Amino acid sequence: MREKRDRQVATAVFVVVAFIIALTIVAQLFSTRPTKVPLQERAADDTQTVEARVVRVIETSRVETSPGITQPLQRLELEIVSGPLRGQRAQVEHGATDLSSEETLFRKDDHVLVTVAARAEGGYAFMITDVVRTGALALLGAIFLGFAVMVSGWKGVRALIGLAVSFVVLLGFVLPQILAGRNPVLVSVIGSLGLLAVTLYLTQGWALKTHAALLGVCITLILTGALAAFAVNLSRLSGFGSEEAMFLQTAGTSVNLRGLLLAGIIVGTLGVLDDVIVGQASAVMELADANPAFGWRDLYQRAMNIGQDHIAATINTLVLAYVGAAMPVLLLFQLYPEPWMQTLNREMIAEEVVRTLVGSLGLIAAVPITTFIASVLRSRARSMPSGEPESTPESILNRR
Repeated sequence: MREKRDRQVATAVFVVVAFIIALTIVAQLFSTRPTKVPLQERAADDTQTVEARVVRVIETSRVETSPGITQPLQRLELEIVSGPLRGQRAQVEHGATDLSSEETLFRKDDHVLVTVAARAEGGYAFMITDVVRTGALALLGAIFLGFAVMVSGWKGVRALIGLAVSFVVLLGFVLPQILAGRNPVLVSVIGSLGLLAVTLYLTQGWALKTHAALLGVCITLILTGALAAFAVNLSRLSGFGSEEAMFLQTAGTSVNLRGLLLAGIIVGTLGVLDDVIVGQASAVMELADANPAFGWRDLYQRAMNIGQDHIAATINTLVLAYVGAAMPVLLLFQLYPEPWMQTLNREMIAEEVVRTLVGSLGLIAAVPITTFIASVLRSRARSMPSGEPESTPESILNRR
């Protein structure tokens, strides 16, 4: 039976993938760990952040922040609703020392986050730091979950489980290992392989296309990591191109910022890789079912016709995603113009260029790699002796 042949090929592929993951884990465990830098001693922090409710808007006016530029200023009465000062009321100004706009004006019964600091002369100083938006986020999350299950059914439920696994792997393994001083690139590759293996089998099931996709992911991730390392070294990026990197450095951690940049490139490419690789593996399987006479070369050539369109669309998506994330920086360069070559040379821009180019190269490589693997595995599964007559169109339609 064809299912038996598929299982035999699947077992071989699974062994190969497990071997690759095992080698990566061994390399990680025996890699040289940098000496951890002890965290800087921090002074006792007598501030806390609590939640408060806007009881009353006392006054709304405007204040001049610079010549010719004004912004809204509000005087509010708040009631603390969490923490040791719960029930206490206070009056605060919003917009005097921090940025504000018409969109940030508060209304009665709004809930806000307030920083409370003890004054040296006694009492407390209150400052609004943000609005409480967890309710809105919970509503959007519930809508997302509802539509995902309603449209995709059980496969949508499995996809949501896979999403939860991804967060667990990233927050429970990747980030702690990086903070512990491990090599960020190896940690990211291990975490990526693990979470993709789980999510692929959850969403696609134990099928030949899933095994082909996972093997394609393994090879592509290793290739993308090598390309990222080459590109970062070639362009001499240091990893200091963002404010967050500066904060990590001043926090006294032992994180390798250049390695963290490489890890970010790898993880950032994962989501699109998943889509491209599964799409190509599915295309090969559908073509093989549509015409059982196709050999692996025919499957590869026809699936690559689909893959070329997929590459063009996906690269555009990846570039627009990075450009959208960098819009505030691009606007700053528009306000303070300089020659484009100088702009591209700045590290904060060069990092995004390298992310885009390396991610695109990984995607381009993923299509022929996965298509070749899926075509060979599908043809191999068909040609293995099974003791059963060749599949008929009816058996093909009934086999899923």
